[in-house]
Amino acid sequence: MTIDPTSWIAAAGALAAVIALILLVGRLARRAGLAPQSGARLRVEETVALDTRRRLVLVRCDGRSLLLLTGGTQDQVVGWLPEGGA
Repeated sequence: MTIDPTSWIAAAGALAAVIALILLVGRLARRAGLAPQSGARLRVEETVALDTRRRLVLVRCDGRSLLLLTGGTQDQVVGWLPEGGA
């Protein structure tokens, strides 16, 4: 049983059209506020290298700033910064 090459091309075109529609609907849903925005609650604001292994990372979470020390034997929370301090 052989399948005509035009059938393969038609199937690939239909698949591409369906994927394009899914991406378009997702983008429209995000713009309309129906889908959650990625990174809306958590984002990295700044990173400072202390040495070759350790870094200080300023993270913004729900409108508050958090200072993290990463890269040593274990990561540590340095502390939450006061409101309006960052």
